[in-house]
Amino acid sequence: MTGTVRIGGGQGFYGDGIEPVADVLDAGVDYLVCEALAELTLAILQKDRQRDESLGYTRDLPLYLRVALPHILDGRTKFITNAGGINPIAAGRAAVAAAKAAGANGLKVATVVGDDVRPLAEQGVIDLPDDTLFANAYLGARPIVDALQQGADVVITGRVADASLFVAPLVHEFGWSWEDWDRLAAGVAIGHLLECSGQVAGGNYSGAWWENPDPMRVGFPLAECEADGSAVITKPDKTGGMVTFDTVREQLLYEVHDPAHYLNPDATADFTSLAVEDQGRDRVRVSGARGGPPPASYKALRCTPAGWSGEVRMAYSWPDAEAKARAALHFIRTKAEQRGVVVDEWCEEFFGAGAYWGERSDCEPPEVVGRLAWRCADAETASAVARSVGVLGLSGPPTISGTGRDRGGKPTQLLAVDPFPVDKALVDAQVRVDVQEV
Repeated sequence: MTGTVRIGGGQGFYGDGIEPVADVLDAGVDYLVCEALAELTLAILQKDRQRDESLGYTRDLPLYLRVALPHILDGRTKFITNAGGINPIAAGRAAVAAAKAAGANGLKVATVVGDDVRPLAEQGVIDLPDDTLFANAYLGARPIVDALQQGADVVITGRVADASLFVAPLVHEFGWSWEDWDRLAAGVAIGHLLECSGQVAGGNYSGAWWENPDPMRVGFPLAECEADGSAVITKPDKTGGMVTFDTVREQLLYEVHDPAHYLNPDATADFTSLAVEDQGRDRVRVSGARGGPPPASYKALRCTPAGWSGEVRMAYSWPDAEAKARAALHFIRTKAEQRGVVVDEWCEEFFGAGAYWGERSDCEPPEVVGRLAWRCADAETASAVARSVGVLGLSGPPTISGTGRDRGGKPTQLLAVDPFPVDKALVDAQVRVDVQEV
C-alpha cells in the first residue's frame, strides 16, 4: 500500500472511556487499536481468574467491540487489542459471542496465544518459582501481522508490547521488512504516542492543562501514517483536548528510561532522532525516526503471592491534627505488637502533612488523614491488626472522623509482579494464531 494509513488509539488502560472511541471511528480510521494492559492490570486479571477460571481478560472488551462492529462489518476499520490479558482464548470466545449477539456474519476473529511461558518452565528450559501464578512474555508485532495476512477483522492478543499493537498494521499495510530498523522504529514511536489514548491529546497534561477547550470529552488520538514512517498525530475535530508540540513531546518521554535506546520486541528506537513539527489546528508531524535491532530476549512478567494487606484511614482536625493522626497510628501498631501479631511490613502516610512531598513545618494543617497499611503472611493475621481500631472512636485523640467507606481493615491478597528476560526463540516456537469466522 502506498497511501495514508489512519490508526486510532481507542484505549489506554482497562476501564478507559468508551465514548471517545465513537468519535475516532466517525473521523475515519483504518485500524482501531485498544491497548488495555499494564503490569497492575495483569495482577487484577489474575484475581479474576482465581475466582473464575473462564476469566483473566479485560471484561470491557465486548463494550469496545460493540462500538466498533458497525465500522468493522462494513469494511471501514479493523480492530486490534491486547485485551486477552492472561486468558486470550477466553477473550476470543467473548469477542465471538459479542459479534454473534450483534448479528455479525462473515467476521474473522483471530486470537494470538503463546505469550504464557509457564509451559517452558514445565519443560525445564526456563526457571520459575513453584508458586508462580502467571508468567507472560511481551510479544511483538509479528503474530498480529500474521493474523492480518490471514484476513482477520478482529485480532485479540494476550501480553503484547504496547507499541507493537500499532507497529503491526503498518508492517502489514506498507510491507515493511523486519530488518528495516528505521521504519520499525518509526512505528514504535507512533505506537508509543497513541498507546495512552487521551494523554497525547491533552489529557493528563502537565503544562497549561486549564487551556483544554473541552475537558468533559478529551478526544482520543489518531495518526495519519505514511510509508516512510512519518505521521501526523491529531484527533477528531469535534472533541476536546489539544494536540500540540508540548503534548506530543511529553507523551514521547512517558515511561521511557533512555530516549535514545527505547527497547521494543520489534526494534530499538532512538526517539532523540525524531523531528516534531507543530502544524497547528491539533496536528503535529513526527518524522525522521532512527532505530536498530531489538533485544535478543523478550521482557516477561511473573506473578507470585506476596502475602495479605490491611489498611485503615482516619482524619483529624485542627488543632494538632498531625499529632493526633500520628498518635492514632502509633496506638494501632502498639496494640498489634502487644498482642503478638506478626507484621512483615508497615506503611504510614499523613495526607495534609507531607504524604506526597515530605515533612513540612511552615504551617499547621487544618486537617490530616493518617493512613496505616500493613502486610502479613496470611489473611487471618492481617485481619487481627485492625481489631483495635474501633477503640479509637471514644478512647483516642479527639476529632476523629472517617474518610469514604471504611472497609474495617478487611484484608486483601497481595501479588508480586517481577520482570525477567526470556529467550525469543523459545517463546516464538510456541506462538500461534487461531482464526475463527463468525
